[in-house]
Amino acid sequence: MSSSRILLVIGGGIAAYKTLDLIRRLKERGFSVRAILTKAAAEFVTPLSVGTLTAEPVFQELFDLTQEQDVGHIRLARDADLVVVAPATADLLAKMANGLANDLASTALLATTAPVLAAPAMNPTMWAHPATRRNVAWLEAQGVAFVGPEEGLMAERGESGLGRMSEPLAIVAAVEARLQPASGALAGRRVLVTSGPTHEPIDPVRVLANRSSGRQGHAIAAAAARAGAEVTLVSGPVALPDPAGVTTVHVESAREMLAAVEAAPPADVAVFAAAVADWRVAEDAVQKIKKGAGGPPVLTLVENPDILASVARRTEGRPELVVGFAAETENVLDNARAKLARKGCDLIVANDVSPGGGGVMGGARNTVHLVGSGGVESWETMTKEAVAEALVARFAAALRPRP
Repeated sequence: MSSSRILLVIGGGIAAYKTLDLIRRLKERGFSVRAILTKAAAEFVTPLSVGTLTAEPVFQELFDLTQEQDVGHIRLARDADLVVVAPATADLLAKMANGLANDLASTALLATTAPVLAAPAMNPTMWAHPATRRNVAWLEAQGVAFVGPEEGLMAERGESGLGRMSEPLAIVAAVEARLQPASGALAGRRVLVTSGPTHEPIDPVRVLANRSSGRQGHAIAAAAARAGAEVTLVSGPVALPDPAGVTTVHVESAREMLAAVEAAPPADVAVFAAAVADWRVAEDAVQKIKKGAGGPPVLTLVENPDILASVARRTEGRPELVVGFAAETENVLDNARAKLARKGCDLIVANDVSPGGGGVMGGARNTVHLVGSGGVESWETMTKEAVAEALVARFAAALRPRP
């Protein structure tokens, strides 16, 4: 990590004061930090304080005669391994989403080819505004990673809600997760991932299914491949492209998924992110079931095989690390702890998929809790891609070194 270069774009909001601690935390971990201070940000923190902590010149003006002799804004944009925007104000997000470039910060963001991590901070009404939601969704689709915002009291008297910038340590964790896979932490390892829903046939045209998009499982497979692993992805029916560098096996039902898992090469890590249907119809109809005077048909359900438990409880050929997922609508942590014990896996990644839990199923962001024998670790809300990067780094750290 010590050679990684961070370009920190400081937006104009009261949360800018947190960036001073953020710079200190990044420097503690060996990152080099350069900062762009917007005109509005300079109303909250001074160039002197930022420059003292970065030990670098602070960049403010697009038309700086000294810096622009060698097209400084392009050099700034290109000489970074990661661009961090904190606080990412509504104005900065709008500029990023619409390609505006009327100051140094927005010009550098438009010119960079480095990955971008944004830490939003704004009034809850501004965060919830359709224009901001549209901008965030578009940026996420283009690969911009987000950390936060969080719920809490606002600077405005009496205001609270979703809009506080994440704390510096949470942003540092997201930075490390974003950059860690480049180190090849899983080189020489085999990883098995299941993803998406299963479709259990009722008749030739109808199925029992769920709302899983497969986005989290696919993101984990892609992140593991970027970390150097040989990855097999067993995917249920999804509308996502196969991840690059990954061997993908397409299945429909839970029984097909189990067969594909059993046929996969031995793995060091097995991640069961698929939302496998718990039940299937005992006997699916050969022909389409038609409406009749007798009313709806009665469907007899039977349990599907438990893929996670069947792998976690192997006596031979068990992966060193077996990870399950728990999508819950109530008592998230209690249910996850029970699942950990019941399945015999090493770790459960739990999340709240209730309507009030953020709409994780099918959405672009996730808030996860890692439940293991050592307790519970709750992570900040991140994009599913950022969650995947952080999980892969955690998996790599959990494996025993190779002799």
